[in-house]
Amino acid sequence: MSPNRYLAEAVGTFILVFFGSLSILAATAMGAPILVVVPFGFGLGLLVAIAALGHVSGGHFNPAVTIAAALDRRTTPMDAAGYIVGQLAGAVAASAVVLYLAGQAAVQGTANHPGSGLTAVQAAVLETVLTAAFLLVILTVTRRAPDWAALIIALTLSAIHFAGIPFSGASVNPARSIGPAVIGGGPYDDLWVYIVGPVVGGIVGWALYRLFGSAES
Repeated sequence: MSPNRYLAEAVGTFILVFFGSLSILAATAMGAPILVVVPFGFGLGLLVAIAALGHVSGGHFNPAVTIAAALDRRTTPMDAAGYIVGQLAGAVAASAVVLYLAGQAAVQGTANHPGSGLTAVQAAVLETVLTAAFLLVILTVTRRAPDWAALIIALTLSAIHFAGIPFSGASVNPARSIGPAVIGGGPYDDLWVYIVGPVVGGIVGWALYRLFGSAES
């Protein structure tokens, strides 16, 4: 596979994390409601990334998506590893630019943490459920309605943020959480939530996709 595909995953993930992170900072700076601004920041950021680079790599921009794609044999394990490395690099680069523009405290403000009284385990369960729904949509729509896939996937990510921001932060993407954690300098106590939850959710989403009958065997 061409290295350009790995680079496309890095750049696309950069766009997603950068747009989403700036939407958090913009809402805070302007006193706008987080639950109104941020879901669209991440959803539209993903739409931009898919529109710009989806034709190059398939537009995963999320290790959970790549893992599910590998399970569904839409990509090979070796290429999946290259995609994930690219995604992590893109997310870290996005948070590094935020660090340069706004400082470490701003980067820390874009990190995911359990909220509204949830324990880390409860937040991990929520991340698993949200990611499973996300992957069920992605795997289905990219096969059944590819012309609409970019819009539907972006709207689904926005819906996930509307539902999950107050409770888990609605990451559903390990790269999105790892970038701010690494560049922001921690804390790392809850980072496992945003790695384990989305990865397990990706696997569950793939299993549901197969259960409900994909068009391909």
